[in-house]
Amino acid sequence: MSPDGPQDEELYGGSGQTRTRLPEGSGARRPGRSPSRSLVTVVGVVVLLIAAIAFANRGEDASGGSGSSGAKPSAAPTAPTGSKPVASGFGHDEQGAQSAAANYAVRLGSADMFDKAKRDGIVDDVYTSSAADARRGDLDKVYSSKSFLTGIGLNEDGSAPKGSTFVSRVIPVGTKTTAYQSDTATVSIWYSSLFGLAGEGTQNPVSESWYTNSYKLRWVDGDWKVEDFSQKDGPVPVGRDQRASTADDMAKAVKEYGGFSYAR
Repeated sequence: MSPDGPQDEELYGGSGQTRTRLPEGSGARRPGRSPSRSLVTVVGVVVLLIAAIAFANRGEDASGGSGSSGAKPSAAPTAPTGSKPVASGFGHDEQGAQSAAANYAVRLGSADMFDKAKRDGIVDDVYTSSAADARRGDLDKVYSSKSFLTGIGLNEDGSAPKGSTFVSRVIPVGTKTTAYQSDTATVSIWYSSLFGLAGEGTQNPVSESWYTNSYKLRWVDGDWKVEDFSQKDGPVPVGRDQRASTADDMAKAVKEYGGFSYAR
């Protein structure tokens, strides 16, 4: 995912090898792309900044574990269902590495990344300590950029305009291990992404896009952590001839259907 402007070779995040693009201006669009597609492209930049260095859901509960009894928690917009989303403790094997990559992609693509406190928690959970330290400044700079925030339709403080619901979700479709040793793994994850604003009159409606991420993982202190990251478009399926939902229907669905707390 590359935003508009200079070519990929011109901008890099941090000192890693991952090619990364910073959003610029107010989100000028590349010719030939729809506005919504360009917005998803911009948010992908943010993901690259985090992971390479990035894009579970979300909510304020990021502790490990699974399941609960009693009343179901209410599902806030873009928040995960379930009371204890899995955020750590993945198995020390290929499937564990795939599970880690899938869940990290979900967390990095969440709306929580637009909240400083939650973003810091995600970065600490997902990355090795050295990668987290190297990327945190870049991430804070991007997510506090007024031009970036207003370019994707948010207010300058990162909140959604009155009457709108901000949507940012990653939906994993499948994973595969492309390299594996006892303490290192490279995992590719194919996923779709929902990104935009649900609300009447929005210029940035929620749209769908498809990407494949490749995560370089390392086994550190009993868990898989991200060291590096790359991303490419697709594979993209042929779209069905379905009528787009209204802004009200989309906002209602986002509020009523919490995201998954465990991707694999």
